[in-house]
Amino acid sequence: MSELPAGTKPARLKVGGSPRPTWACKPGTELGAAPTFAVPNPDSRLGLSPHSQGRVMDKPSAVFVGIDVSKDRLDVYLRPTDEAFCVPRDAKGLDSLTGRLNDLPVALVVLEATGGFEATVAAGLAGVGLPLCVVNPRQIRDFARAMGRLAKTDTLDAEVIALFAERVRPQARPLPEPERSHLAELVGRRRQIIEMIGMETNRRGQAAGKHLARRLDRHVVFLEKELAEVDRDIGQAIKTSPVWREAEALLKSVPGIGDVTARTLLAELPELGTIGRHQLAALVGVAPINRDSGLMRGRRTIAGGRTSVRNVLYMAALTAIRRRSPFRAFYDRLTSRGRPKKVALVAVMRKLLTTLNAIVRDRTPWQPLNT
Repeated sequence: MSELPAGTKPARLKVGGSPRPTWACKPGTELGAAPTFAVPNPDSRLGLSPHSQGRVMDKPSAVFVGIDVSKDRLDVYLRPTDEAFCVPRDAKGLDSLTGRLNDLPVALVVLEATGGFEATVAAGLAGVGLPLCVVNPRQIRDFARAMGRLAKTDTLDAEVIALFAERVRPQARPLPEPERSHLAELVGRRRQIIEMIGMETNRRGQAAGKHLARRLDRHVVFLEKELAEVDRDIGQAIKTSPVWREAEALLKSVPGIGDVTARTLLAELPELGTIGRHQLAALVGVAPINRDSGLMRGRRTIAGGRTSVRNVLYMAALTAIRRRSPFRAFYDRLTSRGRPKKVALVAVMRKLLTTLNAIVRDRTPWQPLNT
């Protein structure tokens, strides 16, 4: 070891430390000082991701709009400017809203489905070309609970909807054409009349007075006449469209599918024939959902989806397994393996839905295997 020159003191090192290089400097602590950090990897990329460049939703100036729809007014909230205002739910208020939003770089407008009050608002916004998404109110409430938002007012709801639009960013969907909306209204009205007939019939069985019983009988007869008229209107609406006539004929060629099921699918499942079978099963609510955690393997169940479509599919599957068809053979195979009958019936519903999806997609009627 060489000796130090005269007059030089040896440097001391801290335990566990390392010698400080002569070019190292203390990071600047004053305001406005440039940040000091290591030189990045020359192969790394600085700036925005190329996947996010050029997209409207990722621009800093993009505006996300949440609208809480009530009977008399519309509460509107804008993100990220945190601007809130309200307009009346009438023609003048809707014109004011669309004119104000057209002057902004709107990336997405989200509003809840509120029992039909949102239909006029959604049509007005879509008519001026604004990107729009009508979501289930349960999604908004779950999102609010996840953020710890328990208070509920119209203004707060509009803010939560805007935050949902900004952070979740659901896909903007086009509104159904007016003809399909009209058909869906007729199918929904038919379902309501059937429910009323069932309720009045049950009340007729419990009525003790003869006078009340006669009035209930008259009401049931009136509802049955209304049901017949609605069925004629639905049939006429389908006859006016060549596409619907062809689709109805294709659907009714499958065993177990009748007028009610075919018309419900045409009105309330417009995605039939346009998406994959897995997506369609989840959309209707016949896809099994996992219930696993750690070593526990829970029972798979179905949940969510479009209840009205699932109900008619249940009756169609029940009819299909009561006649000689491939669906009956499929049901028998599952039950012979020890599957519960209700599980096997749900599997038939999904197989029936997959078959209908392929038939509408390929525009080919049902062809039995033995032909």
